[in-house]
Amino acid sequence: MLDHVIKGATVVDGTGAPAYTADVGIRDGRIAVIGSVSEEARTTEDAHGLVLAPGFVDPHTHYDAQLFWDPYATPSLNHGVTTVAAGNCGFTLAPLHPDRPGDADYTRRMMSKVEGMSLVALEEGAPWSWSSFGEYLDALEGRIAVNAGFMVGHCALRRYVMGAEAVGGQPSPEQLDAMLRLLHEAMDAGAWGFSTTQSSTHSDGDGKPVASRHALPAELLAMSKAVGEHEGTQIEAIVAGCLDQFSDAEIELFVEMSAAAGRPLNWNVLTIDSSVPERVPRQLLASERARKAGGRVVALTMPILTPMNMSLGTFCALNLIPGWGPVLGLPVPERIEKLRDPAVRAEMLERAGSKEAGVFRRLTNFGRYVIGDTYSEANRGLSGRVVEDIAAERGQEPLECLVEICAADEMRTVLWPMPTDNDPASWSMRAEAWQHEDVLLGGSDAGAHLDRMCGAPYTTRFIGDCLRGRRLASLEQAVKMLTDDPARLFGLRERGRIREGFHADLVLFDPERIAAGTATLVHDLPGDSPRLDAKAIGVRAVWVNGVEAIRDDVVSGAVPGQVLRSGRDTRTVATK
Repeated sequence: MLDHVIKGATVVDGTGAPAYTADVGIRDGRIAVIGSVSEEARTTEDAHGLVLAPGFVDPHTHYDAQLFWDPYATPSLNHGVTTVAAGNCGFTLAPLHPDRPGDADYTRRMMSKVEGMSLVALEEGAPWSWSSFGEYLDALEGRIAVNAGFMVGHCALRRYVMGAEAVGGQPSPEQLDAMLRLLHEAMDAGAWGFSTTQSSTHSDGDGKPVASRHALPAELLAMSKAVGEHEGTQIEAIVAGCLDQFSDAEIELFVEMSAAAGRPLNWNVLTIDSSVPERVPRQLLASERARKAGGRVVALTMPILTPMNMSLGTFCALNLIPGWGPVLGLPVPERIEKLRDPAVRAEMLERAGSKEAGVFRRLTNFGRYVIGDTYSEANRGLSGRVVEDIAAERGQEPLECLVEICAADEMRTVLWPMPTDNDPASWSMRAEAWQHEDVLLGGSDAGAHLDRMCGAPYTTRFIGDCLRGRRLASLEQAVKMLTDDPARLFGLRERGRIREGFHADLVLFDPERIAAGTATLVHDLPGDSPRLDAKAIGVRAVWVNGVEAIRDDVVSGAVPGQVLRSGRDTRTVATK
């Protein structure tokens, strides 16, 4: 007897092949039969007019902590994501040194600063009961609703071995050997590989460059070589040039790391803007050189525009503009006084226009900001209005106007920068980039920057755009890019396609309605902390390992997900 039959669905199987109509039967967590199903089943549903696709695979998340208080990885699961890759950017919650309880506090503060996670939620929502990476994986086993795989973070390895000297120090030969042993142990336990960051934007809770930023190339290459000694492993890496354009040294580093491991290396995130036409060829030069050297470098890119809110009151991307952090980090009264000084504003704008500001330059067209939530009588009626219009009415410069609006709210005003890359030429460049063999859709950062952005719904929003919007890809192509392509990159065993014998990770949706709702702020994290959430529209149901996990945007309460471990659940992916 089958567990469940989905009757008459339009099957888009993930391979890119044309859609077809069929029944799909599920038994014991697997796809048992595809075709005309007459076998008796415990439950059956009519799916005529609906599309059945493999569950989506999100290749870049930070659900490492959230899964402890939210085993459903919302809102990703609601939007059809059944498998997530976490432990990215060099940041993981394990290993933790058993004799240094202060390391857990350091890690929480670092994650709060660098990934925008609620410190209260981190303190109250996770058990922090592990030491080794394997113990961390075991703590999640059997209690999650999505499938999840985890890289092991470079910062945690350094902190475990070097303690406080991990920030600013270089390991002795003995310490490097100890880090390598820890990495091997983590991969033996099922870590998907190694992640690291050299990004200039990544600082810890003390405001210092995170531990991995102090690693020299020899250390990174030693770690990469260790990755190559384990089945089904990967590398994920971030450097400063990921935000704008790679330097020659960064390209060479990526190439050497991938070649040393004999494994793919992926990085986040390829931004595409027609006003910077040279960026994409420059970033993909790393992929071209890697293939010649026996490696593979894969760029993740988002197929939608993910708005990120800003504030002059709390830490956000504006703080990362050179010279802006010291001003925006002042106590609020002093901050307001400084920002009201025309000379200070002029200097800040000059710094924002410099080459050093990189990709953050596009955030400084303050006339193109939309006012979000306001909190004072003086700002009544401004929500939803564009700053340049308000500034024109007041006879002010845009930044001056913005400062006065925020000052009236004691810096609590929510700001939404309008995208600079929403023009037809940018979208045409994206569609072209998606066809590149080393470009993969993804980069949601789901689980991070919780009150600033909501990238998780990129799956439903992209498919809706393909069906009813710009139509830059066919439905079959879109599904393949969200399912089989990331599954193949990570070497997932028997996932990513609708095929008999494969795991029954499935999403059933209405092609006439599939979309994502507007991101709204909710207070549902531990400690009543806020995050942005977005409803899934037109998603009828989501199954994980054959068990219904979502029905009409509501979680079922089941936790059928698996901690996916390298070797057992992933196979090695060739770099050629």
